[in-house]
Amino acid sequence: MAGAESAIHASQNQHSENSDSNSNGETNSGSITAVPSSGPVMVASLKASEILEEYGPNLKLLDCNSQVAELLTIIRDKNTTRSDFKFYADRLIRLVIEESLNQLPYSDCRVETPTGATYDGLKYRAGNCGVSIIRSGEAMEQGLRDCCRSIRIGKILVESDADTHEARVVYARFPDDIASRQVLLMYPIMSTGNTVLQAVNVLKEHGVPESCIILSNLFCTPVAAKTVVGAFPKLKILTSELHPVAPNHFGQKYFGTD
Repeated sequence: MAGAESAIHASQNQHSENSDSNSNGETNSGSITAVPSSGPVMVASLKASEILEEYGPNLKLLDCNSQVAELLTIIRDKNTTRSDFKFYADRLIRLVIEESLNQLPYSDCRVETPTGATYDGLKYRAGNCGVSIIRSGEAMEQGLRDCCRSIRIGKILVESDADTHEARVVYARFPDDIASRQVLLMYPIMSTGNTVLQAVNVLKEHGVPESCIILSNLFCTPVAAKTVVGAFPKLKILTSELHPVAPNHFGQKYFGTD
């Protein structure tokens, strides 16, 4: 896998980006600096065997071909205009959503074609839904609806406590039968993983098995990946990049509030 920024650039920009918070109150952890920065080695270039050993079998990276690498670069570029940012972010979101849907269970089926022939194919098993973590997660909702027109989408709002700075859930709305559904949890930026931990806990409190949750994510730090995988080893995670510096400006720039 090839990321959009080298670890050298990450070490140069880390002081400024690590002090930023995303729209859900997450901040980058100082321990991220433990990632080696002596040379153009990128976290996203880890081999599948290395990812398996480090994070387990349920963390999957989007195949980083040249197209994906360009999208990651444009989104991270401070000179990208908001219209371009949103356009290319939507393209990356669509790719991540498509691959997330590929993680859902399918059933065999047989259909008849217009010519009268039979075709053995696949179909989704019934009972899928999306849940976005407000606000940045809402950027991914349209990408999911573009792929699944009638899918139901719930919402979770996680905020940082003003005194303790701990993430806490202040609002949650789900389909009544969410406990029997496969859930695509949408959250584009994971810096520490604390917001996702709270969101998954709420889903589990509503009866959703950990193994039935797929986290659709765009950018993830190694610290956040280890945090979430350590807490929920049965949770599936699909992300486009593992990098020590998360683009925490994503939500503000996507919605035009930067």
